[in-house]
Amino acid sequence: MTKHSLSYLLIIRLALKDLYYDKKVSFCICALIISVITPLLLLFSLKFGVVSQLRHQLMNDPQNLEIKVVGNLQLNDAIFTWIQAQPETAFVIPLTRSLNTQADLMAGRNLFVNNAEMIPTANGDPITKGLPSITMPDQVIISGLTAEKLSAKVGDVIKLVITRQLDGKIEKGLTALTVIGILPEQRYSRAAVFVSLDLLITTEDFYDGYLSDTFLTGTGKTVAPKHSDFARARIYAKSLENVASLAFKLRSQNIETRTQATAIENMQAIDRVLGFIFSVIAVTSILGCILAFVGTFWVNIERKRKDIAFMRLLGLGPLSIIGFLIIQSVVLSCIAFIISCLLFLIGNYAFNVVLGDNLVSQPMVSQLQLYHFGIAFITTLLISLLVVGIGGVRAVKIEPAESLREV
Repeated sequence: MTKHSLSYLLIIRLALKDLYYDKKVSFCICALIISVITPLLLLFSLKFGVVSQLRHQLMNDPQNLEIKVVGNLQLNDAIFTWIQAQPETAFVIPLTRSLNTQADLMAGRNLFVNNAEMIPTANGDPITKGLPSITMPDQVIISGLTAEKLSAKVGDVIKLVITRQLDGKIEKGLTALTVIGILPEQRYSRAAVFVSLDLLITTEDFYDGYLSDTFLTGTGKTVAPKHSDFARARIYAKSLENVASLAFKLRSQNIETRTQATAIENMQAIDRVLGFIFSVIAVTSILGCILAFVGTFWVNIERKRKDIAFMRLLGLGPLSIIGFLIIQSVVLSCIAFIISCLLFLIGNYAFNVVLGDNLVSQPMVSQLQLYHFGIAFITTLLISLLVVGIGGVRAVKIEPAESLREV
């Protein structure tokens, strides 16, 4: 073993022995650091947990991102291509006349839903995001309320019934559909069935008096026209900030729209207020943490001036003294951080168990990712090393005789 290695081992042993000898003081320093780090971890876990999730839900609720087309228009393929090409557009799909988007649903003899909404959907639809994609015209996704009324579950077959009056006679068209997904009520609260665009067009053709292969009645005009124009559209912006600009562009194309402008402004205001509140709390907490570290380690160094003077008289150089102080600060910071994490886990569990039961949509009230702990640990070490480094340099500049004379 080299001379330098022996010197390093000696400094490490001296630092650890000194911490153990001053175990009461070491405990007080650790306790002070823990009292600062643990509340900070809990505070940021709440911000990252319930507040961030709530903010994300507010800012990305599809209901708020929707731009509704007012009235029945004639929107052709060129218009839909133009809307899709806009950078603010997240999703667009044609929609037929409002009177043709109502249907009755049946499951068995006694379970039915009157006048359920028929809503076209496709890949990329923000409402049905995360649910299976409709690949066949006989596949549907139903809302939670519809599923409740029909007692339906995924894989069940339900019947869709529409009624028309043709040549003075009332006719009912009926087709069987397979449920491939159920939309949670939080995402769509009304009775609705999400269908393919082809099925919706077929429904409109049936309402308009045409013969249908889907709704078998054996009556009606034989050749349905190709749909090149649609009365309405479902349009969604990518973000709340894009809603107003996309609505403005649509109005410039003579497409009257309606948005949740007031609700959007309220949510943006809530987001700003929450961000400001937590920014103030975070800044003041971090400043308090830095001051606590400065005070704790600085006082400890001042308290050790006599010991430092003796060590210098025994032959330890300035770098060895600073290394001695840094080792002690690293050990104390590590111990304090580990205990803080354990206490945080207890508080985190309490938050999630007690508050999570009261927030159905927010089961995780408090949470931190692994990299959050890494950032917190590195920050703790950097602050302690910076404070100890500055204090150590200041301490070794004082002559040993001067320090001993002050004792």
